[in-house]
Amino acid sequence: MTDYAIGKVVLGNARSISTALGEFLRIGVDESRLCPSPQVPRKRRGLAGEAPVSGVGTFEGSAKRTIVFAPSGKPGWWIRRMDQKAQLDTKVDISNLWTSAQNLVLRSGSPHNYLRMVEHIIALKPGLWVDDVLIKVNSGDPPLFDQSSLPLVKAMEHAKIIDGAEDATYVTVSEPLAFGGDRGDFLLFFPDESGCGNLRIDCAIRWNTAIGTQRVVFDVTPETFRYASLARTNATHRQYVMAKTIGKLFAATRNLGYNKKNILIHGPKGFYTEPRFPLNGKFLEPVWHRATLDLLAALALFGEHRFAGTVVSYRSGHTLDCDAVRAIYRNDLLCRI
Repeated sequence: MTDYAIGKVVLGNARSISTALGEFLRIGVDESRLCPSPQVPRKRRGLAGEAPVSGVGTFEGSAKRTIVFAPSGKPGWWIRRMDQKAQLDTKVDISNLWTSAQNLVLRSGSPHNYLRMVEHIIALKPGLWVDDVLIKVNSGDPPLFDQSSLPLVKAMEHAKIIDGAEDATYVTVSEPLAFGGDRGDFLLFFPDESGCGNLRIDCAIRWNTAIGTQRVVFDVTPETFRYASLARTNATHRQYVMAKTIGKLFAATRNLGYNKKNILIHGPKGFYTEPRFPLNGKFLEPVWHRATLDLLAALALFGEHRFAGTVVSYRSGHTLDCDAVRAIYRNDLLCRI
């Protein structure tokens, strides 16, 4: 599928989306990882045991933070703050999204019962086809890694992913849908017409820096997700300097854990850190990060269900991603396969 038609416009302006779609279609595909017949498992999948993984704190920077992946006794992904004994577990679901302004923050009950920047963690749910997991943490500040989310993938593999007895549940959109932002960004959702439960992503980005325009298309499989999990978040050189100077005054909201190894720093004409995913003169690290560790995180917010179909993303970000998922629920546009 390359000639996308705009379906029902749920958010935004049809004319703006059409203009942006024209820009999108003029961007060539830099890398394709399509799978003719993905063997999507039919049973719910969970973990056989527990596995911890630790790294520098994302927001405080100086503190070591640990998360533990563990088996869950109930459907879906759940976050347990071990330091909030009086609070219930927070389900990974769009209903528990607190904010998506800079990163995804999930919270339930007390305002203290939250976890920031969960996107790089919960993206593993659709990425690795794992349905039921308990995440144990001791603070709301998750760890950062030089290898982006690959250590999380390895930890989950170490815990051993196993098939359960129950059938997996699949959802898709009831018809083609369009969601537009206010800066030439959009998302298109298409139903899973084959009924096989496959999820395909076609994602493009455009930056007025060394990143430029990039586009990848792929079927979501554990192999492709593991490959893309090395893609770090990116920041402009100005953003990085701000985090290391003024950001020190606002430790609760600034990414003080950022360093020149765990993020990709870019400027108008070049990169300040070594970029990854070289291919045909480009470094595709930013688009792979966007397509997997950001976009798939929003699709993880469909709760205990697996989302199937095709999602097309152009210049979108956390807020539009999550607004789209929320609007699908609010307008009753989701159906079971």
